[in-house]
Amino acid sequence: METVPPAVDLVLGASACCLACVFTNPLEVVKTRLQLQGELQARGTYPRPYHGFIASVAAVARADGLWGLQKGLAAGLLYQGLMNGVRFYCYSLACQAGLTQQPGGTVVAGAVAGALGAFVGSPAYLTVLGALETIWRQQGLLGLWQGVGGAVPRVMVGSAAQLATFASAKAWVQKQQGQLYGGLTDCMVKIWRQEGPLALYKGLGPAYLRLGPHTILSMLFWDELRKLAGRAQHKGT
Repeated sequence: METVPPAVDLVLGASACCLACVFTNPLEVVKTRLQLQGELQARGTYPRPYHGFIASVAAVARADGLWGLQKGLAAGLLYQGLMNGVRFYCYSLACQAGLTQQPGGTVVAGAVAGALGAFVGSPAYLTVLGALETIWRQQGLLGLWQGVGGAVPRVMVGSAAQLATFASAKAWVQKQQGQLYGGLTDCMVKIWRQEGPLALYKGLGPAYLRLGPHTILSMLFWDELRKLAGRAQHKGT
């Protein structure tokens, strides 16, 4: 793997994951629609406009047009840029310091980098750009970090696995600006009680289908961009 300065890795990592986001955002839209239909309602008591992956894609396209499959792309790009820029920067620092050469170093470095990235990117994951001002006024600065308690451990695990083995997991239920839930445990308990245990797996198919391409594209783009940066660096010396 090419060695580039951490500051360059910040830009390259953010760019690579933003490119991957453009391709996988439609899967995120479908996953979120499946997850949120019938939120906190007993199974069988609400209409289900979305049934399975293919039918859900068709339903979104019919209702919102093809561009409807790219809803939330701006927020997705902001989140990917912030979270992964910080994540790859911190991981690159660990590589530069030689920490990843130690036993288990890649896992630890990936987990710590993921935690820092998740914390920085949490406001973008929580909301779309237009809602930032509203949340700031109503809930203050800390309101932008609602749900960070669930995001940090999730990204730590995913980042540790991805950066150590080029495999990642990134899927979480969008919490409607965090107004329905008081935290990770409260969210899981409420869903379990109101919708049943299987509701915790709503949108699993699209989430799984999104995870593979997003991980492959992110790591491929990152690796290729690092090669280009490395070549440019060698030519300049």
